[in-house]
Amino acid sequence: MALIDKPDMAWRRARAIASDVSLYNEQKIIEGIENDDLFERLDAEIEEGRELYRSSVSPDLYAKTNFYDRAVVDIIVRSKGHIKSKIW
Repeated sequence: MALIDKPDMAWRRARAIASDVSLYNEQKIIEGIENDDLFERLDAEIEEGRELYRSSVSPDLYAKTNFYDRAVVDIIVRSKGHIKSKIW
């Protein structure tokens, strides 16, 4: 499989991976937001997703963008703004 070298495709790939992390870890995300330890709880899952993303895109594109981190914030954090938390 060829590496992704177009920014719009890389952005979609990052969002798809972050969506999978969110989908399969819903309870951990809720608990992490409620307890203000989201990134500690999801460290392994987020890093696994990051590695999958990194292996999917060209090294140059990976080095020049932060699409995966932005997708994690957009999909995993921002979409859970309705969850009660002391951090909001």
